[in-house]
Amino acid sequence: MNKDFWKTLYCWLETASLEEITVKQQLVQHMLGESNDLGLKTDIRRILRLMDEEFVARAEVANVSRLSMAR
Repeated sequence: MNKDFWKTLYCWLETASLEEITVKQQLVQHMLGESNDLGLKTDIRRILRLMDEEFVARAEVANVSRLSMAR
């Protein structure tokens, strides 16, 4: 996967809803199971890791927001 793909993915992750990411994550997980190409599997795992990181980052932002509002 080329540089433009990764740039597009990062931009999409920043703007996609949690539901959109979840749907795509399920699709990408399915692709992981279907692929026999080691290089492609490595890229797919990276995509899944980035999606997971986005979920964690958004949860952390939500927690910080809740904490600051509670003060």
